Amino acid sequence: MQSIETLEEFYQRHPVDNQKVFAENNTGQGHFNVFMRKPCVLRTPFSRRDFYKIALVIGNGKLIYSDKQVVIERPALVFSSPSVPSSWETGSGPQSGWFCLFTHAFIESHEHKSALQDFPLFKVGGSHIIFPDEAQLAFLTGTLGRMMEEMDSDYAGKYDLLRNYLRIIMHEALKITPVNTVETNTSAAARITAQFLELLERQFPIDSPEQFLKLKTANEFAQSLAIHTNHLNRSVKEVTGKTTTQHVSDRVLKEAHALLKHTDWSIAQVANGLGFEEPAYFTNFFKKYIGSSPAMYRLANT
Repeated sequence: MQSIETLEEFYQRHPVDNQKVFAENNTGQGHFNVFMRKPCVLRTPFSRRDFYKIALVIGNGKLIYSDKQVVIERPALVFSSPSVPSSWETGSGPQSGWFCLFTHAFIESHEHKSALQDFPLFKVGGSHIIFPDEAQLAFLTGTLGRMMEEMDSDYAGKYDLLRNYLRIIMHEALKITPVNTVETNTSAAARITAQFLELLERQFPIDSPEQFLKLKTANEFAQSLAIHTNHLNRSVKEVTGKTTTQHVSDRVLKEAHALLKHTDWSIAQVANGLGFEEPAYFTNFFKKYIGSSPAMYRLANT
């Protein structure tokens, strides 16, 4: 069964020189960090993450995501999002390059909160790897190098500048994509699963007590996708190893953690936003997975 790796778990698994800035809100508007890929771990667990990642991979290896495997034998720019499970296997020879880690909150304003989900190289069901030519690689390398320098600077507006650098890399990738995107065939089950995960993720984050989940059950997702519920459940289980209900529960639980930690909403407001008709139903759900009530969790984490 796939887990969801947090930022803290990533940094525990992959220590970096600027480890002190791993805090979830280190920029004041979400999380951002950039660092070298060396040393590169031999293999990462196949899982989803609760953050976005752009990696300039220089070195041999194999990227596994959704139902695809792509062998990388030349410099590649790899895009990873919370909706797409993936893993990396290091090949022979030296490894270098850069990672950018960031959360949804860092890159986006409230007015454009769906832009990341719509970005083609992060989108569920699409390709997530491009292969730059020498000139493009030089541009990306220079930009990432400047980002690392800026990360260590004392400039008051450095995170705004880093945010712009990040958007430049994303736009540069889109310029490359039409020619060099890796083309792969996906199965019907994979396409259905991708559509389901995209529908699920589009409902988050919950930004106000007036907002609430519209799709909560496998049947509601199936109706939205115009397929039979059994077909959806079989496809999701085949591709991810988890049931439709497990995916929904995991995402709701993740959002519950964030709302309890970072808002002053009442438990009833949190429950309503997450689609529970009664606060007691939410409390029972939370206790089942966490072992404590929402109120006790909030007390221990705020």
